[in-house]
Amino acid sequence: MTHLPKLGRRGFLLGLGAVATLGHARLALADTAPGEARLVIILLRGAMDGLHALAPYGDADYAGLRGPLALPQPGQEGGVLDLGGFFGLHPALSAMHGMYGEGALLPIHAVAGPYRTRSHFDGQDLLEGGSDQRLTSGWLNRALAAAALREGKARRGLALGIDLPLILRGSQPVGMWAPPRPTRPDPALYLRMAELLHDDPLLGPGVAEGLRGRGFATDALSMGAPLPANQGGFLRLAGAAGRLLAAPDGPRIAAMEIGGWDTHAAQADRMLPALRQLDGGLAALRAELGTAWARTAVLCITEFGRTARVNGNGGTDHGTASAAFLAGGAIQGGRVLADWPGLGQGKLFENRDVQPTRDLRAIAKGLLRDHLRLPPQAVAAAFPGSEAVEAEGGMVRG
Repeated sequence: MTHLPKLGRRGFLLGLGAVATLGHARLALADTAPGEARLVIILLRGAMDGLHALAPYGDADYAGLRGPLALPQPGQEGGVLDLGGFFGLHPALSAMHGMYGEGALLPIHAVAGPYRTRSHFDGQDLLEGGSDQRLTSGWLNRALAAAALREGKARRGLALGIDLPLILRGSQPVGMWAPPRPTRPDPALYLRMAELLHDDPLLGPGVAEGLRGRGFATDALSMGAPLPANQGGFLRLAGAAGRLLAAPDGPRIAAMEIGGWDTHAAQADRMLPALRQLDGGLAALRAELGTAWARTAVLCITEFGRTARVNGNGGTDHGTASAAFLAGGAIQGGRVLADWPGLGQGKLFENRDVQPTRDLRAIAKGLLRDHLRLPPQAVAAAFPGSEAVEAEGGMVRG
């Protein structure tokens, strides 16, 4: 098995140009999978706090454990949007709540990949590679490659944005397109640099000092202030993805990403723009898909979750299990998919994180099998070494 070396610091800094282009957002597209089913993967980079996006307000230990980050009950000011009496969506996710009411949203809780790392770089590579080891190709590209081999024809791909995410890298060729770049980087790019490099003992202090020289406040660089909303980048990408996927001769597979989920401080404020981007982007994607929405599944996943307890800065640190979201007209939603582990004494993973009870690979394998109708060998090729992980069933409309 081939292993992918860790991304070097120089490569990381060069890659930040992609963030400047679209304000935390990138999109990659691969051409048609079997049939007319559409599949969109949204990567929530930075480790989304599942307890904040999908609050288990009915858990007796939730309010006490979360303290100042505990969201109010449904019906109260700023309260969660109820999902049946136990879980609730963050109030910023109003469009997604509407999809839930229509049966087109399936929230999933206490889910994680097969790895137990709290490194963003490792976690994202393992999430997109589809394994507990670093691979040079992504699980979505391998699934398409296996299907193409079976059908005896080549498949094409298109990446929108400067960078091609690992999830679509591999033997299947993927073209690239990027919108015009701004003449100056958005201020959010600099805050993103500080966000991702704050733990780096070599680059972290140097980047922070350089940005202070550009007039950035110390509290912002230490993630004590919210990032700019900057919704335009992801909304544009989501709309473009919808139009392309809706075209009769367009692609059928897409991968997008949103940054800004690494909320070590002032989480209530800092996470709000990212939640609004996700909610607005899904609404824009749906609007542009038109009738093709009925044949679409959208999977929103993050590399890992965050600590169940709040830290001293009003934020959360890197954790384990988080939440995921499935949306689309092809999804059997209107319910929450969860084997909830609880938040009480002795129920947290390593006494700090939400205990994972579902494997993200099972969710993805279920979509490949039941939505894209890929054969067993293609699903197996997408997730090597996962023979013991059974594909999740019942997520897709018959």
